[in-house]
Amino acid sequence: MPTCTDQMGRAVKVPDHPQRIISLVPSQTELLFDLGLGDRVVGITKFCIHPEHWFRTKPRVGGTKNVDLANVRALRPDLIIGNKEENARGDIQALEHEFPVWMSDVEDLDGALEMIGRIGQITGTAARAEEIKAGIRSAFAGLEPLSPPLSAAYFIWKDPWMVAGKGTFIADLLQRCGFTLPAGIGGRYPELSPEALQTLGPDVVLLSSEPYPFSEKHIGEAAELFPGIPILLVDGEMFSWYGSRLLRCNGYFRELMARVRG
Repeated sequence: MPTCTDQMGRAVKVPDHPQRIISLVPSQTELLFDLGLGDRVVGITKFCIHPEHWFRTKPRVGGTKNVDLANVRALRPDLIIGNKEENARGDIQALEHEFPVWMSDVEDLDGALEMIGRIGQITGTAARAEEIKAGIRSAFAGLEPLSPPLSAAYFIWKDPWMVAGKGTFIADLLQRCGFTLPAGIGGRYPELSPEALQTLGPDVVLLSSEPYPFSEKHIGEAAELFPGIPILLVDGEMFSWYGSRLLRCNGYFRELMARVRG
């Protein structure tokens, strides 16, 4: 089998045109669908909700953080595709003893485009991957970011409160929309006490739909921490899915920026 290098710099032996692929990451599962891999994807996680008919019909191998090794073995994969941040290191170490495991490591849009291209190469769908990359580049080239920029606290969790910080894919997409991170946010996904939150002073607060399912009922709770500051619910898939969903971001980001300007 030919050897390729994944985004973590690991040498992985991957068969030509793998026929039994397992995806351990929702955004990459959707990418595999848009690459036209169809029946070649034999397993996904319980969080791989797109496309819906795959979610309903494909065998599942547990969650992103707790892979069911027995289910994986039963599916006899010849390629497993995971992600450094989303999958547990122990699961990946166990899997790579038995199967080819290709890992992505995506921190920004450029990294996402690289991932799409390299998955296209190892699955024999390079031409379609290049089409997807071109569409994403075009979509982002057409964005007009907020001017002047506004600082945004982007919440991904509560109890404890957690926000997206520097060096994350979310932060990169926020920046491309014209948002900056408040100065008091350090680290990638810091936990912040209510006292610390009240010192941030963002121009806008964004409550993401994932991984914590923020909804209308949480706006009042956030308003107590940020009185007088606009609080908006946002689609977490648009800010954190780094596969082919990026093709759909342009319209959503335009609408969000219009709401913020308003």
